[in-house]
Amino acid sequence: MTGWHGRLLDIDLTTGLIRPETIAPELLQNYLGGRGLGVRLMREHYQLDPFSPEIPLIFAVGPLCGTPAPTAARMGVVSRSPLSKTIHDSSSGGKFPWRLKAAGFDALRIVGQSAEPVVLKITPQGGELLAAKNLWGKTVDETVKGLDRYGSVAAIGPAGENRVLFANIMMGEGNSVGRGGLGAVMGAKRLKAICVAGNLKTKVQDRERFAIARKDVIRLFNASPVIYGDLGIAEYGTPALVDLITQRRMAPTENFRKTHFAKADHYSGPAIRKEYQPKKHGCHGCPIQCKKSMQDGTPLPEYETVNHFGALNGIDDLRSIVNSNNLCNQLGMDTISAAATLSAWGEIRGEFPSAENIGELLWATAHREGDGDLLAEGAQRLSTVLGQPQSSMSVKGLEMPAYDPRGAYGMALAYCTSNRGGCHLRAYPISHEILRKPVATDRFDFAGKARMIKIAEDCNATIDSLVACKFSFFGASLEEYAELLSATTGLEYGPQKLKAIGERIYLTERFYNQKNGFTLDDDLLPGRFFNEAGSSGDGIEVAPLDRKRFVEELQKYYRIRGLNEQGQFAQEDFLEQQP
Repeated sequence: MTGWHGRLLDIDLTTGLIRPETIAPELLQNYLGGRGLGVRLMREHYQLDPFSPEIPLIFAVGPLCGTPAPTAARMGVVSRSPLSKTIHDSSSGGKFPWRLKAAGFDALRIVGQSAEPVVLKITPQGGELLAAKNLWGKTVDETVKGLDRYGSVAAIGPAGENRVLFANIMMGEGNSVGRGGLGAVMGAKRLKAICVAGNLKTKVQDRERFAIARKDVIRLFNASPVIYGDLGIAEYGTPALVDLITQRRMAPTENFRKTHFAKADHYSGPAIRKEYQPKKHGCHGCPIQCKKSMQDGTPLPEYETVNHFGALNGIDDLRSIVNSNNLCNQLGMDTISAAATLSAWGEIRGEFPSAENIGELLWATAHREGDGDLLAEGAQRLSTVLGQPQSSMSVKGLEMPAYDPRGAYGMALAYCTSNRGGCHLRAYPISHEILRKPVATDRFDFAGKARMIKIAEDCNATIDSLVACKFSFFGASLEEYAELLSATTGLEYGPQKLKAIGERIYLTERFYNQKNGFTLDDDLLPGRFFNEAGSSGDGIEVAPLDRKRFVEELQKYYRIRGLNEQGQFAQEDFLEQQP
């Protein structure tokens, strides 16, 4: 079997026992890696509390990692979210996934809780726990600098140590395992960081077939205006979207009370380029190089971050936004949830944070000091405690990102059917409703969106399990990546087979959530979007969502998925029917 090593490293932090295990070939073939493999490995544990010592924290790479497959040096991290209580995964790139594969492992499964802070050091020979008392309390950069002699580093900052419910795990190169608070799960285990080094190769079964498939992918990348166009992500990074989303009048502003921010051009892609003359970089071996950084290497913010530390909080100061992004990276916090929580707090208080004091609030949140202790709980809990739950712009407890659902009805549905909560990346219908030319579907119409979302969710579950970057699919498709996978493994994978794998993964996640108490009520948007209009203008009307049509399309989605009218599985033995 090529593509996979067929090995998992099992780490028990309570006992200190570390041992390699064999992964059954049928699990790898049916779940691939990344998100899929992690979700499958959670089967016996998904009902545990996110802070239970026994709950696994799983890091998993994919079969294409370690090969020259474009954008495949990535991994998925899977556990249960302390923020939303959903089954949760997050994908991240950087050198860490590539080196984990080079150490000879397809996955890490970390359970238990150390009595004292520790670092996990991994090589092809196995794992070792190192004392980390001297690193506890340190920022991410300080931690990485103290450990980089051991290889690539994945670390938490003070936010993870203090169990901030939206704490991230940060890669040494600036990439993040974001959303959902898996950094808090790692902090609860008193695991400060993981270091990994290795030099093993990932074998490719049919190198000639692989080379042809890779050439096809690169050709499609080069032809994509979203990737390599004059205003594409290779040129400006994801802040290239700022001007487009502003023009469409769907930029969340002042806690989603408005959908247009007149000063968004102050932090757009061109504004960032003018101010910082950024350097281009990206994940290991990636040809797109979408990441942008200052000349000293400090990462610059992505689209979601500039909008939420900008328009969502009524701030147009680019330097403040960049500083907020850097603080979140150093403290180990998700930028979307941090900014959205501050925005909900600002609406409730009648005063949004200012460019001058937002940094102090982020520091207090990471350390749970003063107001930060409540801010660390996320928007839903904060709004409930303050008696205004309607101010939380969240789905399933996960704060919504930077696309107002009143401006793209497919996104409105996708936020609700996402297994991890208010997330744009489970289906990303923006690629159909906004980015394609000619536009593939009417963004102000629910017609056809149920089937579109279902197909996209299945495809993205596969992509997150290969593990590849979603940006690749602005150019290439599952057809090309199926060829790369077939050439690598020597097993035949076509697009339909990959979609079936993605559907299995999605349904498994949904079944886990159902068993953990999630119901139809968790598949709904906040009332604001049905009751209040957005910011119409420039010939564009941004009306409230039609609740009746939304419910009709949601019910259609349930039927397509084989669920009942409550969005539930009829068969209790669903998991027993899966490999």
